[in-house]
Amino acid sequence: MGLDREKKEIAPPADGEAILYGFLRLHQPDVGPRVNMDTVLLAGFARPRPGERVIELGCAHGGVSLILAKRFPHSRFEGLDIQPRLIELARENAARNGLTANARFETGDLREHRRLYEHQSFDAVVVNPPYEDPGFGRRAEAETNRLARQGEMCPLADVCEASRFLLKNGGRLYMVMRALRLAETLGLLRAHRLGPRELLVVHPAPGKNASVFLVEARRSGGAAMTVPPPLFIYNAAGEYTPELRRFYAPAPPLP
Repeated sequence: MGLDREKKEIAPPADGEAILYGFLRLHQPDVGPRVNMDTVLLAGFARPRPGERVIELGCAHGGVSLILAKRFPHSRFEGLDIQPRLIELARENAARNGLTANARFETGDLREHRRLYEHQSFDAVVVNPPYEDPGFGRRAEAETNRLARQGEMCPLADVCEASRFLLKNGGRLYMVMRALRLAETLGLLRAHRLGPRELLVVHPAPGKNASVFLVEARRSGGAAMTVPPPLFIYNAAGEYTPELRRFYAPAPPLP
């Protein structure tokens, strides 16, 4: 009986786990991509406009897309992922949160973007690519982790190529990536004629090296790039900073 009670206490709630202090409730895989700080940051950095069509590449269980769909009810969101089980979860999560009217999810390989979608058919692309390209780092045991984190079927260059094809002229790409790949990422974006427009660098705390960055790039955009003050996750007392807390609020955190 004690073991049964312990299992009941640690089992995920039947209606999903609370995300952003209850803003959404999501079912997530036990192994594989789950909501983390990158999810929160990317969903807060992206700024879709009313009526726009937005696609998330590698959407997993729909966390980023569904946060955006709830914050921006007058925009349309689509998610693409190569893993069918994650798409099943994303669809269930959309229904669970009453977001099926403006959020839909499909199984597919982003490398087949020319077959799956029409040219220049989206106003914005949102993506949290794998942190590593194939062949780098220790190989994860679980296939779902290799796909999500190590880019076995999704090198960064493929993400840029797909984004360039999918975006309308002037369309916006929103991406989060580890800081160690900043120079490489900016180079790949420019090589695919996606002009970096804004760069937000994120640090764990003052005095710590940057951990990740967020970049907005425009299809056929110019050379000018805005670099706002850095975002710190924790203050000296180890608490979330006021700037980071805005990313957890129901309203969009950035203008």
